[in-house]
Amino acid sequence: METLQAIKSRRSIRKFKSDMIPKDILDKIIEAGTYAPTGRGAQSPIIIAVTNKEVRDKLSKMNSIIMGKDENFDPFYNAPVCLIVLANKEKPTYIYDGTLVMENLMLAAHDLGIGSCWIHRAKEEFESEEGKELLKSLGISGDYEGIGHCVLGYADSEEPTPAKRKDDYVYYID
Repeated sequence: METLQAIKSRRSIRKFKSDMIPKDILDKIIEAGTYAPTGRGAQSPIIIAVTNKEVRDKLSKMNSIIMGKDENFDPFYNAPVCLIVLANKEKPTYIYDGTLVMENLMLAAHDLGIGSCWIHRAKEEFESEEGKELLKSLGISGDYEGIGHCVLGYADSEEPTPAKRKDDYVYYID
């Protein structure tokens, strides 16, 4: 797929099949995330790839509670994979760096026929004691902030139609 076509045609998917993504495809998506630009090449983000259903469900429950929904609501829309992007707060561009990783992940997924959606509240999850414990259990130390969850899977619905671009999106200075 050409880059511009991928950018124009990627949409957030909010209904996934439970089928797991093959590891070789998941690895390509993750690799794309690691090639996102970062301020001064500092590579402040990290990616936690969650394919374990029990951990995925625990994160979904945490996210739902933070969201103010019933703990049985699934804000991950049944996606079997969750890529959590966190970034080191010691780097001045960490939020932007992590955001670019998220975009690379979603575009690569789309290019490989995998649906994606950016789910918020990673910041709050990993500021909680439960979130800090998860990081500690993985041997992750440092001052990381959750940027987002990139949930991935095979779409179980039609891709949404893009909204018309607003008329005053771009201003030229000639």
